[in-house]
Amino acid sequence: MLQQDLFRRPVSDLVPEAGLSDVVHAIAKHSSRPRYTFMVLDLIARVARSNGQAGPLVRDGEALVPIREWLAATIAPSAARHHQRRATIGKLRSALAASGALPLDPAEAERFVETQVSERIRDSGMTAVSRAVSELVRAGLIKRHYQGYRVDHENRGAGRHAVYTVPETVRNALHPGAAGGKHPSAPN
Repeated sequence: MLQQDLFRRPVSDLVPEAGLSDVVHAIAKHSSRPRYTFMVLDLIARVARSNGQAGPLVRDGEALVPIREWLAATIAPSAARHHQRRATIGKLRSALAASGALPLDPAEAERFVETQVSERIRDSGMTAVSRAVSELVRAGLIKRHYQGYRVDHENRGAGRHAVYTVPETVRNALHPGAAGGKHPSAPN
């Protein structure tokens, strides 16, 4: 199934020399979660190379991980709500116990539940990152393309990973003077 919006060219709300307030205004106009979307844009701009591209892989310690996974993992601690996590743990534990999938050993059961909750949070985070990136593309603040196996396949999957390009005007607005070179906090 083709998604027609993938091929539509975004209309940028920014003038050639955009300032931070222009970036914030464009995000507010196109995003349902502007603070989260701004955080995603800022992280992408920080890991972008000198040409503005970030991804498909980002260095996370010694490992290279897809940029979408890295963004979700990086943002997850700031989005964690303790009461929601407890509620998720409770629901998951009840569902696993009802289906007989919960280990009998309490320590093993705790590890199993924690692993399942972490996977759910990661998946949810990657969905939220994708939504924020789509809003940034619509706002004209970044461009997205895919790299990897079967690049021209109509399905966005097929072993391909996203690459995000942040225009120099946006990088300069977020981090004045850093767009000409790699930002000091860039992990890749």
